[in-house]
Amino acid sequence: MEFNDVMQRMTGLMVGAVFGAVFVVVNAQSPLDAVIVNFLRVAACLGAVSVIAMWFATVRKERSVAGPRRNMFGRGYLVVVAAEAILLFGGLRVLAAWGRPEQANVAWVAFVVGVHFIALAPVWKDWGIAVPGVVLTLLGAAGLVLASTAAVAWVPFVSGVLSGVVLLFGAAPFGWRAMTARTA
Repeated sequence: MEFNDVMQRMTGLMVGAVFGAVFVVVNAQSPLDAVIVNFLRVAACLGAVSVIAMWFATVRKERSVAGPRRNMFGRGYLVVVAAEAILLFGGLRVLAAWGRPEQANVAWVAFVVGVHFIALAPVWKDWGIAVPGVVLTLLGAAGLVLASTAAVAWVPFVSGVLSGVVLLFGAAPFGWRAMTARTA
């Protein structure tokens, strides 16, 4: 793997881990037990910190072999992110206008973030990011369905916490593999 490929992957994993931790910290709440909530929040933060540490370790190792840089944030990326922003904020306004419960917001966010990963896969020529994208999209859709039921209190867990766990559990092992690949 070239320097840019390694750093692109590690940067994506770090961003995913940080957002995964945010998903967990913000959405771990009642009806979960307080002990479980605290455990999930601490574990999510530790997971994100570990991926950040892997990113720094990789930067230090890879700097010496830097080659020509490839821009992972080109036009295709910008188009996907612009569409994501429009869908996120427009969708949240639509949900509010329809009088949907507030819990539906996290389901919508998970859905759009999942679709964003799926859309980025061909742009970045990295089909591995489509897998968490599909899972997040499904968790978001499940939360949107739950928001219309008596189980609405579980939407933050299903669409928020579980989405965060998917991002963290995807980032940590892949980060470790990318970090250690050059030293093997």
